[in-house]
Amino acid sequence: MNANGNRRLVTYVLALAPLLFTSCGRAPAVDILGSFFPGWLVCLVAAVLLTAIGRLVLLRFHLNFDLPVVAYPSLTAFFTFALWLIFFH
Repeated sequence: MNANGNRRLVTYVLALAPLLFTSCGRAPAVDILGSFFPGWLVCLVAAVLLTAIGRLVLLRFHLNFDLPVVAYPSLTAFFTFALWLIFFH
């Protein structure tokens, strides 16, 4: 590619670059006691609490996971993403 072709490519990239940022907006923030926290952080804290409650329920019914090191973080991730979709999407 020659210098003229490189300039044309750079021109196209710079002309189309703003289109990549059209969906960027203000991130959802939650006001907690006067401090703003990102929405995903609130969802993560709630998901950890839901996972702890779920663990207590499973122990109450004498149900155990075979691989708790995989199951509980996966359950936390599931709750985090579900809460995010319910409240912020």
